[in-house]
Amino acid sequence: MGGMTPCSPAQPTCVEVGPGPLARDDVVAIARSGARVALTDSALDAITRGRDAIEHLATVDGGVYGVSTGFGALATRSIPAELRTQLQRSLIRSHAAGTGPRVEDEVVRALMALRLSTMATGHCGVRPTTAQAYAALLNSGLVPLVPEHGSLGCSGDLAPLAHCALAVMGEGFVVDDGVTRPTEKALASRGLTPVVFAEKEGLALINGTEGMLGMLILALADLAVLADTADLAAAMSVEGQLGTSRVFADDLMALRPHPGQATSAANLRVFLADSAIVASHRVGDGVVQDAYSLRCSPQVHGALRDITAYAEAVADRELASAIDNPSVMDDGRVESHGNFHGAPLAHTLDYLAIAVADVACLAERRTDRFMDVARNRGLPPFLAHDPGVDSGLMIAHYTQASICAELKRLAAPASVDSIPTSAMQEDHVSMGWGAARKLRQSVDGLRRVLAIEILTAARAIDLRAPLTPAPATAAAIAILREQVPGPGPDHFLSPDIEAATDLLVTQVLVNAAFRAAREGR
Repeated sequence: MGGMTPCSPAQPTCVEVGPGPLARDDVVAIARSGARVALTDSALDAITRGRDAIEHLATVDGGVYGVSTGFGALATRSIPAELRTQLQRSLIRSHAAGTGPRVEDEVVRALMALRLSTMATGHCGVRPTTAQAYAALLNSGLVPLVPEHGSLGCSGDLAPLAHCALAVMGEGFVVDDGVTRPTEKALASRGLTPVVFAEKEGLALINGTEGMLGMLILALADLAVLADTADLAAAMSVEGQLGTSRVFADDLMALRPHPGQATSAANLRVFLADSAIVASHRVGDGVVQDAYSLRCSPQVHGALRDITAYAEAVADRELASAIDNPSVMDDGRVESHGNFHGAPLAHTLDYLAIAVADVACLAERRTDRFMDVARNRGLPPFLAHDPGVDSGLMIAHYTQASICAELKRLAAPASVDSIPTSAMQEDHVSMGWGAARKLRQSVDGLRRVLAIEILTAARAIDLRAPLTPAPATAAAIAILREQVPGPGPDHFLSPDIEAATDLLVTQVLVNAAFRAAREGR
């Protein structure tokens, strides 16, 4: 399978894949922006050295796991040379046993990019032509069809990776610009030729944790935006509910020096700076303390930031890893081990889902306060235009609450639910793929919860006129109002929520808020 073109200065969206780790941003670019990939000369040299070791061991008597034996619980059988091609083909076909809805293209592209990076270390023992074929498939724009269900996260993401390897073989199905096509015909349309795998290659293409790692990296990219968005939403709620900004002071935060808390508090100070609404009730408003959902926003948001920082460290260690079994060592040995176990990723993915649910539930509590005339400090019930005739944002809050209920269920850890398989050879598995799949749902849910809070807080701030908000929050509201109308009679609300959610995906509200704060207007 040919057709790979090396990166050149004329290709700014081309990522070079060498023996060293990819950057998280590179994985996101390949997954989401369609960046091309190219193996470096040093990667090809490393791959060649690893392959030389495999070809030597293929001639050794007695059998070497993954080279001249069966797999898993069938590893006791020595496979003669004339059956080894069939062994690799059978391995991929049997392991491509997924079922259910197809996994998102961005996840499959991330998974493939990461597996290519692992091959580039030289520790997998594939041929250079096989690695180049894998890169060519990634560059073709064709995306192997990977069903959602099938991975236990040990030995890595076997079934999802096998569906990708099946495409390299010219079998199964691929997605071509959203259309599902038989792989063989799709490859031919791109001038690509299927690969016949040699010893060890089938195993080398499937025995890794790249699926769960890819989804972790994509989630981290999203959470970097949503952490700032949560701070902006909280600032808008503080304004809309006539809360105080004094509790976010730097010297108060220094009493509990968690770095994430400090960052979120600093954002809240920036977003609320020069707010006429906040200034209007700074003295003599009779409120001793704001509710926890307002006052404790930096502590909860900051905890998500700190957990995210830990998850980034785990992701970076995984990016620097060569996950396979057995592995080709620098001295030519091929050794079996347990590095394919997904526990480090699975635990991290579950941890993030807990923090995401908590941040979303805090946002829901801030939103709830706007609905209740006993707590919203002078605003109409449900922020309705004509309460009784109009329901305002009553059911938008219901929607938010329903998402939070789902996020609480998704926060239950997958990684504690091991199910033994493979005739008890694989008697403890990580469930990391499942943890990653539910984290994707959690991140999407958090985004929608924050979008509804921002819609609600923006309407409340508008209702506080003639008092004016801070420059930062005013800038965010101005962009929101380009797509979502302000207070008024009830109208079809679902498109407003979708429009606000889309604005959070593109990060324009947070960017506008920071920019306005810097400019002081």
